Amino acid sequence: MSDEIRAEELAQLPAEKYVVIDIRDPAAFEYGHINDSVNIPQDKVLDSELPADKTLIICCKSGIISSDIAEQLRERGLDAVNLAGGYADWLRIKLANRQITEEVEKSLRKKFKKSIWCKFTKAINEYQLVQPGDKIAVCISGGKDSMLMAKLFQELKRHDKFPFEVVFLVMDPGYSPENRRVIENNASSMSIPITVFESDIFDSVFNIEKSPCYICARMRRGYLYSRAKELGCNKIALGHHFDDVIETILMGMLYGGQVQTMMPKLHSTNFEGMELIRPMYLIRESEIKHWRDYNDLHFIQCACKFTDTCTTCDPDTRSVSKRMVVKDLIAELSKKDPQIEKNIFRSVENVNLSTIIAYKQHGEVHHFLDTYDE
Repeated sequence: MSDEIRAEELAQLPAEKYVVIDIRDPAAFEYGHINDSVNIPQDKVLDSELPADKTLIICCKSGIISSDIAEQLRERGLDAVNLAGGYADWLRIKLANRQITEEVEKSLRKKFKKSIWCKFTKAINEYQLVQPGDKIAVCISGGKDSMLMAKLFQELKRHDKFPFEVVFLVMDPGYSPENRRVIENNASSMSIPITVFESDIFDSVFNIEKSPCYICARMRRGYLYSRAKELGCNKIALGHHFDDVIETILMGMLYGGQVQTMMPKLHSTNFEGMELIRPMYLIRESEIKHWRDYNDLHFIQCACKFTDTCTTCDPDTRSVSKRMVVKDLIAELSKKDPQIEKNIFRSVENVNLSTIIAYKQHGEVHHFLDTYDE
């Protein structure tokens, strides 16, 4: 075997003869990976005990850093080759000409009816997210959450309980051709008729050192509002889920010194007549991942220029996001008490103003001393 192997050649190899070692960080691996691959991050792989009786196929996102790792392993006497093109190229091949609409839709009606579909409709009814006559821009980033949301809206349309319209809106902020193809192929394979428009957001934030991801997210939302309004929509739908909500609550307390939450719907302050809705509000991320894996769906973690050259293979531990820290904290606490997650969510539904020192409403601060002697 040569020093590298292409993704299309993997299927021709006897499974017992090789193992795929994915050297991306655990977050990227969790988001999507080659079936049966093993995750050993780049900073640990050279110190790990690896099988000497199998061919080691080293994989990163684009096949750049993995090439160097494979060479170092060969120098140590191991049979190691680089996966040319990395996970991105494997994903391109897997998604090409795939058609899984019927299976995906059946899974929502049957296997995931209680854990996903009923939670979706409960949020819509409880928070009055969809009204007769609405035209909703279902915003698709290309990940598991937004793709699932698109399929749920298609299912809601089929029930036809009241008239409303949907547009499946994808903004291309500067994706590489490979990453854009992944989004388009996934949408095509599940019969989601996407409307794509382009912007230059990635170029605008590329040289920003402080909080580029936050600024990028804010700019994306503005572009989505603007294009949705041009299309005659009165709402945009985002794919935030239950875990996003409880993480936001805890982040606000630990890092922001405030009690706040991610609201199920909001009036836009900059685009008159527009609203933002979050219909995945009550759906657990674990169930979304279960749906993804059950249907053998694969996505790219982040398609921006910061990760296009394999930077996710070499994470800087100093810049681990606060959200990931909080996510890990909640997971650890939940091992001891499974009610922790639900209690965090309920905490912003059961605020007792009589026991709050101060609170803000419409920008005005109210202090308990204001009415203490009344």
